[in-house]
Amino acid sequence: MFRYLFSRHRAIFYLIAAAIPCLLLSPVLIKNVLAVQQSQVPPQSSQPIQSPSQPATQTKPEQKQEPKPEQKPASEQSQEKSKPDEKSPETTIQLQKKPATDDDGKTFRIPTEVVTLTVTVTDPYNRLVTGLDKKNFEIFEDKVRQSIGFFSEDDAPVSLGIIFDVSGSMKGKLDRARDALKAFIETSHRDDDFFLVGFNQRANLLAEFTDGTSLVNKLTLVDPRGQTALYDAAYLGVEKVKQGRHQKRAVLLISDGQDNSSRYTYSELRKLLKEANVQIYSIGIVEFGGGAGSGLDVQGQGILEEIAQVTGGKAFFPRSPAELEDAVTRIALELRHQYSIGYEPTNVDRNGQWRKIKVSVKPPRGFNHLSVRAKDGYFAVK
Repeated sequence: MFRYLFSRHRAIFYLIAAAIPCLLLSPVLIKNVLAVQQSQVPPQSSQPIQSPSQPATQTKPEQKQEPKPEQKPASEQSQEKSKPDEKSPETTIQLQKKPATDDDGKTFRIPTEVVTLTVTVTDPYNRLVTGLDKKNFEIFEDKVRQSIGFFSEDDAPVSLGIIFDVSGSMKGKLDRARDALKAFIETSHRDDDFFLVGFNQRANLLAEFTDGTSLVNKLTLVDPRGQTALYDAAYLGVEKVKQGRHQKRAVLLISDGQDNSSRYTYSELRKLLKEANVQIYSIGIVEFGGGAGSGLDVQGQGILEEIAQVTGGKAFFPRSPAELEDAVTRIALELRHQYSIGYEPTNVDRNGQWRKIKVSVKPPRGFNHLSVRAKDGYFAVK
């Protein structure tokens, strides 16, 4: 009996001895278990603040997962980057072929020649006609119809040379001519720039490119005398106007007689005019009121008309101060109300030969007949 009780109490003692360490260790075990469970629970927010206990490798995938669907493989990205580079040269070439501001009647090499024409349209009453569309015009080169690729009716500024006769025969006319020139400048585009060439037996550059007011003041010191080197002055003016800052260029030639003192011949001047693509407007000044020697001779008038015609300009022969002022005002307005039309020639052979151009206009409803004026051709140079 005593042995049984002793063995039973000993078993209880063993159980108590074994339980005491477990009770002492249970808080630590519970804490560790909870820590492990918390570390396994996934975060429920977008992690605006990163926890120091979380390794950096857990946050990086979270940051990369959002932009990944928007990113493309490197091969596709390189193809996309190359696409604009492949299209940009074509866009540049297209803009060069049909530039919106190229309205000076020049021939460009880019790489297919583009011929641009400055065109003036008038009605039977010699009034300027504006507001026409591309479909109203037709262009023929050597009798072959061309496709119009560029069309504009902008009021573009002009680089303009004033070629002014200061020979002895201009005595008594210079004041009126100066007043007419002032009216011309007042009617011109405000951004036009001018230079002045005065000529008698020699042609001289009296004023570099400047504003209109400064140019008129240069004529106050001129003393008319000597003979007339008309061809030399026109040659100098055409060469000088090529240096103008505007793409549209023209020359206003004011004289009272034919040439009698030039080194250049008329044939040499005419060849330059056909190559230069510069509009020339001529004003033949006569002695107002009639009388002996009051008019230009037939040859002198014919030369002024041909100089203007070959370039797409026009010649005026006013017979009174009022007509003179009307003429220069008309020229200034015409330069501001012209069409610029361009085309790529179907004949791509650059053989240096002369190509004849004809521009025709189809009158819109309400107009019976319209007249067109433009340069009559160009040299197909290489």
